[in-house]
Amino acid sequence: MNWKQLLSPTRLGNKPNSHTKERSNFEADYDRIIFSYPFRRLQDKTQVFPLPEQDFVHNRLTHSLEVSSVGRTLGKRVGEQIIAKHKLTGITANDFGTIVSAAALAHDVGNPPFGHSGEESISGFFQQNNTINWLKEQCTIEEWNDLESFEGNAQGFRLINQKAQGLTLTYATLGAFTKYPRSSAGSKVEGRVSQKKFGYFKTEETVFSTVAQELGLIPLNSKSYTRHPLAFLVEAADDICYNIIDLEDGCTLGLVSLEETVELLKPIVGSRFDTEKLAQKKFLHEKLGALRALAINELISQAVEVFLANERAMLNGDFDQSLTNLLPATEALKKIQKVSVQKMYRSKIVVEKEVAGYEVLNGLLEILIGSLQGHLKGSPSTYHKMIGRTLPEPIQEAVGLPVYEAVRSMLDYISGMTDKHALTLYRKLKGMVMPSW
Repeated sequence: MNWKQLLSPTRLGNKPNSHTKERSNFEADYDRIIFSYPFRRLQDKTQVFPLPEQDFVHNRLTHSLEVSSVGRTLGKRVGEQIIAKHKLTGITANDFGTIVSAAALAHDVGNPPFGHSGEESISGFFQQNNTINWLKEQCTIEEWNDLESFEGNAQGFRLINQKAQGLTLTYATLGAFTKYPRSSAGSKVEGRVSQKKFGYFKTEETVFSTVAQELGLIPLNSKSYTRHPLAFLVEAADDICYNIIDLEDGCTLGLVSLEETVELLKPIVGSRFDTEKLAQKKFLHEKLGALRALAINELISQAVEVFLANERAMLNGDFDQSLTNLLPATEALKKIQKVSVQKMYRSKIVVEKEVAGYEVLNGLLEILIGSLQGHLKGSPSTYHKMIGRTLPEPIQEAVGLPVYEAVRSMLDYISGMTDKHALTLYRKLKGMVMPSW
């Protein structure tokens, strides 16, 4: 792979460029994403703590903005070194930063309501529900595998490439966005972190194949490719933010003590840690903010060094590890992850709300997919017809599509809901509350 091709500013489908003196194509990508409907919905989607009552706890929107900010810094610092090393022309360090920032901004748009619990609920519905056997019989093995394995990353790639969204992003941003460059039908190549999950559904195979070809990604097999190097920076920005900021939220909510939080972050901050300065800060959020800033800045510096040390191997397709697993601070991050699992991700309040979210989505799937199945079979009941009339017009039109595409469209609707929208609709359709004007 080579940087000139990897940094392609051409838009998918060779659409006309939007580059102006004031704004590059990559900056236009960023703007298109931030004004998009899928991105806006992240303001009411779970990060760690579902439906948080405190407004200072992060949701998917604030998390994505922070990942984007860290990604911009990572990209710019890396870009400065790569431009000098390869004597690149027509590209700036700011372009590197903007590509990573735009991809990071969009990295969670495919996540359903209630986070990973929502993903498991959707997958479980298709794996275990015998009432939808007719749908299964109408799908190929590959199509049904997509439905049984709902993946937020693949859903995100689908969303940002839908014509209805009007994004039409550059090849460079689409490549940096794709954390897992393989199809659900592609066999895993062991030992590669980019093969852990899949990054696109059958419906987007042609799109991703075009992206991979335009960027010069190296094929690993017929449906798997090497990562775009900048995807490692997007992943690192996400890893840095969720490790540090989830811990901050846990401390804010009282699930982790300030003393333990300080001890977990001190090894990352290193020599810049100052007990006296920390003691001078009066409020908890001030102490946490200072520690967070120092820790993130140090992790950014370390990630840049690791990236540059492995840049050649990335271009050759030989490097395929998470950058945060190779940092001097890796052991400290592992300790944070262990505490986060024990005291936050498995805390009673989080688990209870995840269970509730699982039930809400499963209930919606039973109603909406059941209604869709009735329409597709050509024998909808009166109940199915009534349910159909509650759906947005584009989803009502899905009944005219082939079965797999119709189900995929319904999943677009369900997975695109915010947490509160899903809960409210579930209550209405179950008759728990009556709709009001």
